[in-house]
Amino acid sequence: MEQGRTHLSTVGSILAWLHRAFDAVATWVTQLSWWKFLLFASLSLIAATILQDELFSGPVEEIVVHDERNGRGRPETQIMIDDRGIHFNPGKQRAPGAPAAEAPAAEAPPELPEVPVAPVAPRPGAAGDVHIPLPPQIGEELSIAIEQAVEDAAEQKVTRYHKQASTWFRSFVLLLLIALFATKALVGGKKRAELQSREATEAAERESMHRQLSEAKMQMMQAQVEPHFLFNTLASVEHLIETDPPRASAMQRSLIQYLRAVLPQMRDNNVVTNLGREADMVRAYLNLLKMRMEERLTVSMEVPEYLRSAAFPPMMLQSLVENAIKHGLECKPEGGTLRIFADVVGERLRVIVSDNGVGFGMVPSTGTGTGLTNIRERLKMLFGERATLRIGPNEPTGVVATIEVPYQPAK
Repeated sequence: MEQGRTHLSTVGSILAWLHRAFDAVATWVTQLSWWKFLLFASLSLIAATILQDELFSGPVEEIVVHDERNGRGRPETQIMIDDRGIHFNPGKQRAPGAPAAEAPAAEAPPELPEVPVAPVAPRPGAAGDVHIPLPPQIGEELSIAIEQAVEDAAEQKVTRYHKQASTWFRSFVLLLLIALFATKALVGGKKRAELQSREATEAAERESMHRQLSEAKMQMMQAQVEPHFLFNTLASVEHLIETDPPRASAMQRSLIQYLRAVLPQMRDNNVVTNLGREADMVRAYLNLLKMRMEERLTVSMEVPEYLRSAAFPPMMLQSLVENAIKHGLECKPEGGTLRIFADVVGERLRVIVSDNGVGFGMVPSTGTGTGLTNIRERLKMLFGERATLRIGPNEPTGVVATIEVPYQPAK
């Protein structure tokens, strides 16, 4: 019982190994293109031809052939040639256990000249033995001829074996190449489909991991947006409560409106939202700033209704507006105008934030310097090379910031 289980386990292991070997060979052949496979087959045939010549076309070694005809119990025939002539025993029965006399198996001897031979007579004292006396020279030539005939026969036999082995080797190589061709033709489609499916699964997993990493990184970037205006607004509300309560109440209402617009955005952590939601959040933010800056701030917002549903990354418009206020208009004594404009150019959504403030480098910056860098990195992660952020001077003064992203409805 135990031996049978061991035998079955061994057979199963061998079959599993053969299956793995076939699968590995099939996968390797499938991955080769047809021209590479034909090149491999041609090189294999050339190598097989060279190996065949080396193995089966060498010199023939001398082989001694013994002719034993006692396979079915028949008596052996003994022929002996010496300087006294030919000794022939047609049917001498070998004694049990006695060694068989070795005699070369003679092929048809070569034709010899006729020589007068004495009458054949049995040897005295040996029943059945025949002695044919020959001259010494003729006996020697006959013996040499018989040995040469035996050697020729052995050489022909070895040559025939070599030819058979050479044929078998060439047939094996051809059958192997035909099997590889059939495997590529029949199993190739299945293997390619499995390989493509595995590659697609791995690509989807990599894309999912990359997307999760990108989303986490973008959420971290969004959290870096400096809420300095909140602290400034709260400080302004506290000051107005003591000096101008009605105005403090209006600023408080504007702050509540802004928080209602911005808190869902921060809670959702969406990678992409819509332009209308971003515009509403910026409008609430600008209402707060107008109460602080009063007549020093003029706002022009031109976002068409049909573009409110266009997909747009969150907090980017807010960051551009904050930069324009903080670095361009708030530090200008007489203030200025902030303009927000959106349109579609070709298949791209273009959003422009411009101001006529002090311009580049006129006032030392006190910020962290991460706002514009975060915007560029988030655009690259979301859209690759299809999105751009351009910063340039405005005429006569100020800065123009332009974001372009692929135009598509928000999901």
